[in-house]
Amino acid sequence: MEHYWITIGQIPNENKETIKKTIAKGTEVVLTSGRGPASVKNLAEEVGANHYAICGNGSVIYDFNQKKTIYENYLDKKKVLQLIKICDENSIYYCLYTEDSIITKSLNYNTLYYHHENNRKPDSKKTKITIIKDIYKYVLEREKEDYSKLMICDSNNIIFKSITNKLKQVKNIDVLDVAHMSRKMIKNGTEEYALEYYYTEITSQNVDKWSAIKYLISKIGIKEEEVMTLGDNVNDETMLKNAGLGIAMANSAPYIQEIAKEVTLSNNEAGVAKAIKKHILTE
Repeated sequence: MEHYWITIGQIPNENKETIKKTIAKGTEVVLTSGRGPASVKNLAEEVGANHYAICGNGSVIYDFNQKKTIYENYLDKKKVLQLIKICDENSIYYCLYTEDSIITKSLNYNTLYYHHENNRKPDSKKTKITIIKDIYKYVLEREKEDYSKLMICDSNNIIFKSITNKLKQVKNIDVLDVAHMSRKMIKNGTEEYALEYYYTEITSQNVDKWSAIKYLISKIGIKEEEVMTLGDNVNDETMLKNAGLGIAMANSAPYIQEIAKEVTLSNNEAGVAKAIKKHILTE
């Protein structure tokens, strides 16, 4: 194949160098993420994949060259307010993703992880976290409507499932079915501790990474069979199923590995680099 479409998440050093080599060869490399464009841009710059990015689990495609969004499927403001009300009434932790920030009431779960990430980054590369006491009022009064997703988290599975079932009753949204607990490691000095929680992500209806990829490849003239995707999470499921070659990371959940056509090494073992060398940098 002359083209492969590569979608990746975490970027170890070996991956970075290998990605740069495949870009030099003429491969279009696109980062896909649940994060917003401002946060993904920092990762893209590290590897030189600074043309397109798919953000918010597929709710946004951003063109770095033109410095603008070329595709969007945002949550409607009324829908966001409805979801916030449900979360507030049930005392569940949530945060709201916009184009350039994560809006939350406090640092916990995923935002706590990003906060610790930020401590190791220069200001220009930090994930912007906006702490707002009354998010409902903030959204009600905010003019811009760029809400890519709402994420809810809880360490108690019973509480989490209860609120998830309520959210699934809301019309014209998609609630991500996550079958496993998130586990992130946070460093505190020389020690590490695990941040574990259940989570789901709510987007506008028909938002997923593969839908965004299909839009983009039709725009730039790449066939579906020329697309190679790499992923490790439930939000990667559609692109792993539908791409010409969907590759799961070894650290992904078993059911994610089962739907992929191939499994590479884990993120920490530079599995992305291995897959690229195997299928693209073969000459």
